Order: sequence, then structure tokens, then C-alpha cells
Amino acid sequence: MRCDFCYRLCEIPEGGMGFCKSRINDCGTIKDRCYGGLVSIAVDPVEKKPLYHFLPKSFTLSIAMQGCNFTCDFCQNYEISQRYFMKDAVDPDSIVGYASAYNCPSISYTYSEPIVWQDYMLDVAKLAHKRNIKNIMVTNGSFSETSLERILPYIDAYNVDLKGDEDFYRCICHSSFFPVLSSIRRISEYGAHLEVTTMVIEGIHDESMIRYLGSCLSSCNVKVWHLSRFFPMYLMSDRRPTSETFLKRMLKIAFESAVPYVYPGNSGLDSFARCPRCSCRIEKPKADGLCPSCGEKLYGVYQI
Repeated sequence: MRCDFCYRLCEIPEGGMGFCKSRINDCGTIKDRCYGGLVSIAVDPVEKKPLYHFLPKSFTLSIAMQGCNFTCDFCQNYEISQRYFMKDAVDPDSIVGYASAYNCPSISYTYSEPIVWQDYMLDVAKLAHKRNIKNIMVTNGSFSETSLERILPYIDAYNVDLKGDEDFYRCICHSSFFPVLSSIRRISEYGAHLEVTTMVIEGIHDESMIRYLGSCLSSCNVKVWHLSRFFPMYLMSDRRPTSETFLKRMLKIAFESAVPYVYPGNSGLDSFARCPRCSCRIEKPKADGLCPSCGEKLYGVYQI
């Protein structure tokens, strides 16, 4: 039996599990190891995802199950992505009810890797759409082609990590760059809201890598790119945090790409959304998505 959730397309023997350790073969059926067993649920500002151009200043109900199909040395959420927990299941209808109760116009599938628990995500997302609640996926982007086509009709906004070049993925994430870039291109073509994040590690990322990633994102017509600072974690806890000075240098390179909106993350630098035409800070965009200062049409979704 083969799992089609991610690019690995794991062939899982009877009684076995996939690379992510979340998908199992139970009597000839591939299923989640713990469907609906949430390891985290919280209400977050949507900017924390990060999404700066999708329903800004709103709150989103964030949920996560365990698991990931990557084993990144720097994983910022390794406690839930790289470990197994047995949790009581929360039914999808309850999740949508929580979003309504907390006045959240969206639900975010985040923290761990929702690709590996996409069956639960889709069950929640379909119910959410029936109640006019948007769906946000924060993901490493390593879909299989089949799973991405299955997901596209139900996810309204994506933040996809583009972590580095192929050498970076192979050596540090133990995965591959190319399925991620392919997914970014397909999401962009489909027309869903898309923002991309690169966590910058000083001493590993450099100007040439950022320039290369900017070129890739530009070729995919990506509009929003977040460059965030690395902080020591997991198997890279001995490294120094990325300095603000280094982040500024990488941002300068990113600003030279054709991606119109570039923002710092995990930083003391000003990270407010700005108009690419007049550079004014956009704290309260108009409902029609026009810059309140110059009238420029801004990329994004500003009302449900």
C-alpha cells in the first residue's frame, strides 16, 4: 500500500508506518495513527502564521496534530513534529464550533506539518467553508501532486516554507527542494492566497542563496516573502541566533528580487505591511484592498 500524502509516496507494509510516523497500514488501509488527536489548539493573530495580506488584524483558530515528513535539524516545533503522543480525538465539527465561538474568521492548520494529517484537515476545512470560515495551511509544501490537487479547492491561504536550496534541503532538512518549488508554482497558478517564508541561518544562508531563492519565487509570481531570524533549537541548539545585522543584509538582497512585498520575521525590525508604491505602513487597509494613502491595489484578501 502506498501513501500519496507527500512527495515521498511511502510504500507502507502491513503493520508498518510511513516516514512521517503518522501514517500506518492497518489491515490493508492507510490511515492516521491518531486521527483528530490534537497536540495544540490556540487563538493567534493571523500575522503570526505569518500572513500579512490575508484578513489582517484578525484572529485565527490554530490547530495541530503530531508529525512531519521532514526531519529538519533546526526544527522549531520538534516537540510535536518529531515525537508521538496518544491524544483523545476532537471531532471536526467541534473545531468549527470553536472558531465560531471565538469569532475567528479562519482556521489555521499549523505548528507541525498538516500534509501528514491532511485527511483530518480536509474534514475540518469542508465544514468550515459551509459556515463561511476560511482555511489557512502553514506547510513545508512537499505535497504529492495528487494530494495538492485534492487540497487546493478547500484551502484559502497558504504560508509555505522555502527553506533553502537543494543542498540545504538534502543536508539539513533531509528532504528535497524541488517538490516544494513545484507546489509553490502550482498554488500560485491556482490563484490561492500565498505567502512564503525563509528562516535565515547565519553562516549557512548567504547572499547567493537568497538571490537564488528570490529568483525562484519571482518566476512563480510569488508576491509576499518573509525572511525570519533563526533561533537555536533541536539539533542546532549550539548555533548562535541570526543577528539583526545579517538579516538586514539578506533583506537587502530580497528587496532586489521581483517579489514586491518582503518582510522581516522574528525580528525587532519594522515588519508592518507596506504599500510597494508609496511605502506607507498599511495598518488599516480598505475593505476593497486599496492603499489608504495612494490608492494602489494591494495584493491580498481583506474581507471575507
